[in-house]
Amino acid sequence: MSEKAVSMTEPPEGYGKWLEELKARIHTARQRATLAVNRELIKLYWQIGCDILARQAEQGWGAKVIDRLSHDLRTAFPEMKGFSRTNLMYMRAFAEAWPEEQIVQQPVGQLPWGHNLVLLTKLKDREERLWYARKAIEHGWSRNVMVMQIETRLLERQGKALTNFEARLPRPQSDLARESLKDPYRLDFLGLGAEAAEREIETALVEHITRFLLELGAGFAYVGRQVPIEVGGDDFFIDLLFYHLKLRCYIVIEIKAGKFKPEHLGQLGFYLTAVDRQVKDEQDNPTIGLLLCKSKNKVVAEYALHDNRKPMGIAEYQLVESLPKELKTSLPSIEQIERELGGGHE
Repeated sequence: MSEKAVSMTEPPEGYGKWLEELKARIHTARQRATLAVNRELIKLYWQIGCDILARQAEQGWGAKVIDRLSHDLRTAFPEMKGFSRTNLMYMRAFAEAWPEEQIVQQPVGQLPWGHNLVLLTKLKDREERLWYARKAIEHGWSRNVMVMQIETRLLERQGKALTNFEARLPRPQSDLARESLKDPYRLDFLGLGAEAAEREIETALVEHITRFLLELGAGFAYVGRQVPIEVGGDDFFIDLLFYHLKLRCYIVIEIKAGKFKPEHLGQLGFYLTAVDRQVKDEQDNPTIGLLLCKSKNKVVAEYALHDNRKPMGIAEYQLVESLPKELKTSLPSIEQIERELGGGHE
């Protein structure tokens, strides 16, 4: 075998590690280049929007100037997409919504243009836009995921489950655990009727596990369904078992198709003890329980949680609920602008 052939099949010592380092550097550089291009595009769109606002305010230019500007810019830059009348209107709205000069330092300045279109058309409140922008950056949401999170009102539900975490978990774990749960959980993607039984819901959740993990939120990893636990020679089965990567603990989820009853927590607490003793490792934090029920009396749930020694949360689930109506806006729809952009820059 020639020296060249040997070198191709048997790389020198340390080559593999060096190659991985190079690949990581190239990947990082490509990411930075993409981010830099996006920042410049967002900055350009914001500046154009500011110019339109200023000239309309100071010189009394009417709306028709946008038509003229769109025609002239597309003539001057035929290879570039994004200068349609619709997109210029969005640039104006973008500048109006974010008047700060250092736009690229704002969370919205770090998002693709398509994400900003979602924020502009779906939300009117500045703080809500900022919250969803930060979450999109933190969790790497695609535009479609952002739309879903807004339409299912994540902000209103995040951290709203009834829990005893403050009394049963040390800080900052208790705060992170509380923010990791929500109420209610939107399970309408399962396509089940309001009277679905527990086992039906459980089966459908596993069949739609990717969507369920998205609804649960960042950090949840699926472990199993009907996980067997043997205690004193008797067999028991946990509805759903997850592991939370940030909390570093197992999370037991039990589903009750009816109204919450205090005795439900006794069963859940039993499962938490079993998982702590038989499943979790020494470095894992105490197991957390989440009881999903069709409905609950808040006062009864608070009483039931108060003296329970195990960290638990109680939340409702919703199987059927129409999505909230999109906030009306004078701006055109995202679908309309996508047709005009023809698949160009987000």
